[in-house]
Parts: sequence; structure tokens; C-alpha cells
Amino acid sequence: MGKSLKELKAMAMVMIVVLQLSSESWRVAEAQVRAMFVFGDSLVDNGNNNMLMSLAKSNYYPYGIDLRGSSHHRFSNGKNFVDYLGDFMGIASPPAFADPTTTGSRIVGGVNYASAGGGILDETGRHYGQRHSLSQQVINFQSTMSQLRRMMSPNNFTQHMSRSIGILVFGSNDYINNYLLPLMYSSSYSYTPQTYANLLLNHYTRQIQALYSLGLRKFYIAGIGPLGCTPSQLITVGSGRCVDNVNRILGTYNEGLKHLVTMLNNGSHRGAMFVYGNTYRTTGDVLNSPATYGFNVVNRSCCGIGMTRGVTNCLPFVPPCFNRNQYVFWDGFNPTQAMNAILARRAYSGTTSDSYPINIQQMVSFFNVV
Repeated sequence: MGKSLKELKAMAMVMIVVLQLSSESWRVAEAQVRAMFVFGDSLVDNGNNNMLMSLAKSNYYPYGIDLRGSSHHRFSNGKNFVDYLGDFMGIASPPAFADPTTTGSRIVGGVNYASAGGGILDETGRHYGQRHSLSQQVINFQSTMSQLRRMMSPNNFTQHMSRSIGILVFGSNDYINNYLLPLMYSSSYSYTPQTYANLLLNHYTRQIQALYSLGLRKFYIAGIGPLGCTPSQLITVGSGRCVDNVNRILGTYNEGLKHLVTMLNNGSHRGAMFVYGNTYRTTGDVLNSPATYGFNVVNRSCCGIGMTRGVTNCLPFVPPCFNRNQYVFWDGFNPTQAMNAILARRAYSGTTSDSYPINIQQMVSFFNVV
């Protein structure tokens, strides 16, 4: 029996709604960037240190316990900051540079150069053994750029890089694994907090300029979170309260980094954009009002040993806490997957207090400008 006009109109309306939803889903899934290049430390390392002679590795259980499959390549129970950013931008988290299969077509979508223990200064983290400092990661990036230039025409390479983004997460180790270890490093004797911050920022500036000269155009540069509130620092005072003098030291660096971003944006960097990530504020918001964000444990990590479980990294094959989503910290320094999701969301779509002068979502909307 034929359908009435009313029924046909109703079916047509349903089809229109389905098509609209399908179209919207496609737009959400569509990649907002062509490639993501990641530089940093354990906060974003996805396997580089597992292929180095280093004490800072995450290639064993319980690291990655909440990731699908059996690979353990992140210093977290699951996804890290970059994994979530990739989800938001519709692009896969890039492969580790040290992986021998990271070549050819695998580098087109970006590469991760991050190395646990690495810092802005070459000496930082040396007591862990091998690690890739910022300068080495820039050298590794240069190698990738040489490969891409051979694979693309000059115009295609320029277009590709103008629509790519660089994520830089440095500085924490320069304090935790350098300045705040006077028995291992002389930095705290040689520099005041102000002169040490200036030293870091001068090194950082030169390497950022090098990345720009090699082709990178869009930069998200994360500040340092409140290191004095990490389990590795809490254990030094035994009170469960943040180490205020450590956090005060970081203020000079973070303010300087934000000022550097302003200078770079006002400089002669054609087609470039620089964003400062206020990691300190985001983490501080969570620590001050943990229940608002779904957490109830902020003063000890999910795995490790000691009063705050912050003495070491996760012990091999020792089960971590059960209620992992309720913990801010995974090990003595690194955040849980749940915390990484908040950090990434605020970086991607937060206010100017989270990402300055604009957030990542706004920055990628300018990718059509070379």
C-alpha cells in the first residue's frame, strides 16, 4: 500500500536529520591539522626512552595499564596530554622518533621526540643515563624535516608545515632533576632563581627559533605546573602540603615564558603563532577543588613507594591503586590519564587564563593563513 503524503514528509524530515547528523559527525572527525610534532619530557614521551640506555623508562606494567593492547609507552596509566590533544584535533598521536619504523609515510602526520628526564639544558637529567635534551630533539626534528622535504615539493612542504602544530613541554626536569638536586648539580649554587630562569629562557628561545627556521609555524609552549605539589616533592616535607618555596621559584620562569611568547608573536616570524599554556593554573585549580573535577586523592600517587608513593617510579609488576580516575598523580611526578584529559581540554578550548593569547582550537582555525 502506498504511503500518504504526510508519512512521506515525515520520512523526508527523518532523512534530513540523519544527513545533518552524519555531516556534523564528519566535521568533528575531520583532522584540524596535518601533523603534530611533539617535544618534551616524560609528560609527553610515548616510547623514545624505551629505546635508550636510561633509568627513566615506562616499558613495563603497570605503566599503560588502561591502554588497549599490551604496549607500555607512556608515563601514565593511560593516555597522556598529547594523546588527548590528538583526539580533540582529529589526528592520531604521532609515533616515537626512536622507533626504527618511524620513517617514510609514518612521519607525514608528525613525530614525537619527547624524552623522559630531558630538559632545556643538556646536562639536565644526566643521572638517569641517556635522554634527549631539547637541543637533541631539535636535531632529530631536523632529520625529519630533511625526509619530508625529499618527499614533497617545496610548495607542498610549506603548505604542510603551515597547517601543522608543534607541542613543547619542557622545564620541569630542569628544576626537579637539576636545580633542586644540589648534591648532583651545581646549578642551585651558581644561579639565583631569577638568573636560572633567564638561563633556561635564553636556551629555549634559541631552540624555538631553530624550530621556526626548520619549518615549524604553530607552537603551543607549556609552562611548568606546581612542582611543589607533586608526590616527589611532598615527601621531602612530610606534611602533605605543597612545598611553597619550590612553587615560588617557578613563578619567575613561567612569567618569563609568557613574556617570551608575547615577544615572539610581536616579532618577525611570518606565518607563525605562539601560544603559552598555563599548566600551573589548570593544575592549581584541580588541586584546590579536586572534588569539582572528580578527584579525591591529591597528595599521593597511584603507584610507587613511600608515604606519598613518590620515592620512585612505579615498581615493576606491582599493582597500582584501584580507583585510578580519582587520583591526580600517577607516579611521583606524572599525572594520571584523568588529569591529562583535563590539562589537554583546557589547553585546547580554555580561556585566555589557560592558553595565552588564544587556545589551541582557535590557533588551528588560522591554519589557512600561511
